[in-house]
Amino acid sequence: MTKNNKLLLGGTVALPVTAWAGDFNGADTAWVLTATALVLFMTLPGLALFYGGLVRTKNVLSILAQCFAIAALVSLLWFVAGYSLAFSDGGRLNVVIGGFSKAFARGIEPASLSGTVPEIVFLAFQMTFAIITPALIVGGFAERTRFAAVLWFSALWLLLVYVPVCHWVWGGGWLADLGVMDFAGGIVVHLTCGVAALVSALVLGPRHGFPQTPMPPHNLTMTVTGAGMLWVGWYGFNGGSALAADGAAGMALFVTHVAASAGALAWLFLEWWRFGKPSLLGGVTGMVAGLGTVTPASGFIAPAGALALGVVAGIVCFLATQLVKRVLKIDDSLDVFPVHGVGGLLGSLLTAVLAAEALGGFGVSEGNTVASQLGVQVLAVVSVGIWCALVTFGLLRLLDMLVGLRVSPEQETEGLDISQHEETGYHW
Repeated sequence: MTKNNKLLLGGTVALPVTAWAGDFNGADTAWVLTATALVLFMTLPGLALFYGGLVRTKNVLSILAQCFAIAALVSLLWFVAGYSLAFSDGGRLNVVIGGFSKAFARGIEPASLSGTVPEIVFLAFQMTFAIITPALIVGGFAERTRFAAVLWFSALWLLLVYVPVCHWVWGGGWLADLGVMDFAGGIVVHLTCGVAALVSALVLGPRHGFPQTPMPPHNLTMTVTGAGMLWVGWYGFNGGSALAADGAAGMALFVTHVAASAGALAWLFLEWWRFGKPSLLGGVTGMVAGLGTVTPASGFIAPAGALALGVVAGIVCFLATQLVKRVLKIDDSLDVFPVHGVGGLLGSLLTAVLAAEALGGFGVSEGNTVASQLGVQVLAVVSVGIWCALVTFGLLRLLDMLVGLRVSPEQETEGLDISQHEETGYHW
């Protein structure tokens, strides 16, 4: 694999054995185009509906507006500079960040290739990952944040957290050089959004009335509809990260499905045992936990490993949710950290173990043993977690001084739909 190809392979950077001839392949291109649409479908309408149903009636439209606006904003930022900083050669600074040689998609023509697919298709595929990551963070500060603050935070966070971490892991940066294994975003997407959501919840403080006042989801039908879209879209998220229409993509897709199923049932049965009844909300949350946890491992493990990973995800993320909400009383409104953050961390660490050939996996990165690979994974999650936490905290404090983060108590009581958008989600 040449250095230039390595810089452009995204989720497959850490694959132990991959041969790229650099010749255009129509089947690969068709699959990555399809996967790109599937991943965008995860945010709009999937995540928007999933989150929208979880908030109260007076805030549903604000969630839809935030997801929609973030998709548009991040798309333009990715085109202008994000892609170039993440996936181009940064020269002497390449260990930490790329350069501006591909800003505004400069030099990318229809015939330009990234592996076996047109580079513009790869750019679009990676753009959808960049879109969903800040959109996921919205769940950490839902129902109390000014719309202007959401936009400013999403833009700056993308450039200062997501883009550098993406380069470190997938774009040829220092973690890629160490052989970190993150097939489709356990570190780049789920760990970063989870940590950012936790920091945001701590900085903004809880919603008025939390935890004494019940704040149940207003429309679980909407949430389950969005959850189904997320499940289907995740086929593109993980399967598309193979960047080829081959057995690797098929295996990634299947292990993704197994982990989602196992996570859903593990959460359901644990909830059934703990509270006496299983809830539909618990089932869909366990599904998301299984999906997020298998994401970094999806290109490296066998179906049996995915089954184990899904069960562990359902149990651990359930316990993490209880800890955050009931013990620590942190108002991470839609459980972004205990589901995505903990799931991404757990999956990233267990990737090194379950990828072992002795356990049916397809091997760790070339030059690493299972033990040394685990060390690389620990280094990656710790360093990324610290960077994300520090930058997120600094951004929130800065924006609070400049534009203000929270709506007023009166506006929060009235609801963000009216106070921020002068619209309502429902007209009774």
